[in-house]
Amino acid sequence: MDAPALLNLERVQALETWLKTTNIKLTQVNAQRKYGGPPEGWDGPTPGAHCEVFISQIPRDTYEDLLIPLFSSVGPLWEFRLMMNFSGQNRGFAYAKYSSSGVAAKAVRLLHGHELAPGIRLSVCHSTEKRHLCIEGLPVTIRQGHLLQVLRVLAEGVETVFLKTGPGIEGVSAVVGFSSHHAASMAKRILMEALKEQFAVTVSIKWESTGKPNSGKPSPPRKPSKKPLASPLKQPRHILIPPQPSVLPAPPANRPFIPPGFCRAVGGPTGPYSLTLPANPPSPVPPPRGI
Repeated sequence: MDAPALLNLERVQALETWLKTTNIKLTQVNAQRKYGGPPEGWDGPTPGAHCEVFISQIPRDTYEDLLIPLFSSVGPLWEFRLMMNFSGQNRGFAYAKYSSSGVAAKAVRLLHGHELAPGIRLSVCHSTEKRHLCIEGLPVTIRQGHLLQVLRVLAEGVETVFLKTGPGIEGVSAVVGFSSHHAASMAKRILMEALKEQFAVTVSIKWESTGKPNSGKPSPPRKPSKKPLASPLKQPRHILIPPQPSVLPAPPANRPFIPPGFCRAVGGPTGPYSLTLPANPPSPVPPPRGI
């Protein structure tokens, strides 16, 4: 196994000096370091679609002190995210978001192939900005509204949920729409483990290739097999479920509301307040001093 690469302390010191001089603030979020979103004093519009560019082929000892001024030269940055690893080096790629798709296109035109150092050229292209995930392997008794409520507790930026069934689909699949590519990326990393840990539900999650459902409506249900499953609305006679009160009590402080119907559908915890939110994980990459 190769020995871990050593930090270029001269470059780290240059970053620290730049941060103190400019009063720029960077925030460590999971395996990335973020500027803005928006930065202090931002007076432009909130970015819409096609405003983000993907930057690759970044030298591992290159940091925001060089990258942010370069990409700000095209137009004001709403956000800049540099992907980091445990060594304190960057992972070779980053994302820059501008106020408009026109400024993002200008960044691609001007900075793709930019020579950052002799023989080192950046690659800059439009970010794919996928915003939809497909969650596969959900139980057939799942309800769209209940799933939407639970996903909004587990992940940020959840906007829509559509259920689909049909040939080739095991159980039920859900296409989940997010407010941004970043929100979808973060959810993709945590949702599978969160559903398994909190509700004992084993699912698989992948990017939705079509972007969103064609019709905007759930697919028609599959034809019943020879041994149809019991309807979620009609429980077998030998199973008694206590009637739910018309108005459920408010959840205790700091405990999110979880629909009891969701818990019954997945066979997980049965209480309406079953979910325990995990504490924020420690930052995997300690930022340089002054960040």
